[in-house]
Amino acid sequence: MDDKDLEFREFFASQYGRLCWLGLLLTGNRAKAEDLAQEALVRTFWMWPRVRTYDRPEDYARKVLVNRHRSLLRRALLEARHARRTRVEEGYLPDHGEDAMVLWSAVQRLSPRQRAVLVLRYHEDLSEAAVARLLRLPVGTVKTLAHRGLAKLRAELGPLSQDYVRFGKEDR
Repeated sequence: MDDKDLEFREFFASQYGRLCWLGLLLTGNRAKAEDLAQEALVRTFWMWPRVRTYDRPEDYARKVLVNRHRSLLRRALLEARHARRTRVEEGYLPDHGEDAMVLWSAVQRLSPRQRAVLVLRYHEDLSEAAVARLLRLPVGTVKTLAHRGLAKLRAELGPLSQDYVRFGKEDR
């Protein structure tokens, strides 16, 4: 281990706790704070040959943490704006009864990729290859996402799944 690595290890040990505390104050969440501190130190490490010459390298790491936090806040704000613009209106869904609402609720709890695959594959009646092209995924990934999504729906819906989730081996 050379002197630069040893020097950064010492810097890391002295600053990690402080950066975690700063991250906690900014986010209010310990896990997010630790992520911010780790990312700030990784980015500082990338620039360590230059940063180590600064009078106060800890200022650089702190600035990286704050800038990254601001960037994440901007992204979250942008995503929230987009979600508001694209959310489904309450009155948009036709009334298909209580069972359909239970199914819709279960579908909403799937991962975004599973939901997209199932909707395109079974609601839009697209082939696996067409879904793969549309989502820019390998066909095998589409099959896996569909299989796992259907399994989650069947497990969650229980007896109701016999009426609504009839997809699977017989449809292939």
